[in-house]
Amino acid sequence: MLRLITDFDGPIIDVSERYYRVYQFCLEKIQRPDQVVQQLSKAEFWQMKRSRIPEKQIALNSGLDAAQAQEFAQLRRQTVHTEPYFDYDSLLPGAVDALLKIQQAGIDLAVMTMRRVWELDYAFKKHDLDRFFPESRCYCLSNDYVKTRDIEDKPLLMAKALAELPPAADTWMVGDTEADITAAKKHGIKVMAVESGIRDRAQLELYHPDLIVKDLSSAVDLILEPSSTVSL
Repeated sequence: MLRLITDFDGPIIDVSERYYRVYQFCLEKIQRPDQVVQQLSKAEFWQMKRSRIPEKQIALNSGLDAAQAQEFAQLRRQTVHTEPYFDYDSLLPGAVDALLKIQQAGIDLAVMTMRRVWELDYAFKKHDLDRFFPESRCYCLSNDYVKTRDIEDKPLLMAKALAELPPAADTWMVGDTEADITAAKKHGIKVMAVESGIRDRAQLELYHPDLIVKDLSSAVDLILEPSSTVSL
């Protein structure tokens, strides 16, 4: 049996609009009434996020001072995973077609995400995605889980999945961050990084995934190639 474990945000869901709206909200809340700020365009902001520019630096680049930057980063952390903003998430182009292709090919499909249960349920309902992922193939954080860092939490989720899922002859992980690559490598699973998420190619290369591809569709096409070049 061939298995594909995919991250959720990045390969399937585009979070850029949510992150940008939260940035705009935090900038507006923190700036003083008489203060002139330089709001970044969405493209500028997202490129900073993808190249891992720290939140405080993004705030400074937008015209806030050091104390405000600290406040900005804190407010952003409190806001970015709240329900009103999840509505700004959208499906990435081609993601559903890629999931259908996996399903039709009889590949065992699982999702592994740092979202909490309610956050994943919200997106499943909104985008009709639970048809691809039965409960036994969903690995996410409990609603009361105390997060540390994704790069530490995700390998724990991977360990849980591997202990519970039936054995597979071949397994691939698809993700868009260093946490995905680290989780796969720690457990000896091959990993494809996608450029459709929150890290740019330069950041992904630092963690040495087996392959870097454009998006989930490209990953699925490679996995389904009869003379697959990805059986590393």
